[in-house]
Amino acid sequence: MQITDIRVRKVLDDGKMKGVVSVTFDNEFVIHDIKVIEGKNGYFVAMPSKRLSEGGFKDIAHPINMQSRERLQDAILRAYDEAKSLAEVSADFGLE
Repeated sequence: MQITDIRVRKVLDDGKMKGVVSVTFDNEFVIHDIKVIEGKNGYFVAMPSKRLSEGGFKDIAHPINMQSRERLQDAILRAYDEAKSLAEVSADFGLE
């Protein structure tokens, strides 16, 4: 599967969650609500999840191997950086 589109739906300043992203694969399948999180060692991607009745969370959709996870995370973080830069330029020029 190839990533054919990444849409950064929100870029946030406050808190550890920095963005919300949707990723489309092969122009046929989309995953919404992927989160960009700021952690102790930099940014990472959290896949959409649901709260379990016994506590904790379980991913609803996720890559099944490390190579796919790294490729997805790298693409999402690049798109997030671009969207963040555009948002900062817009704010600098009062275009928000």
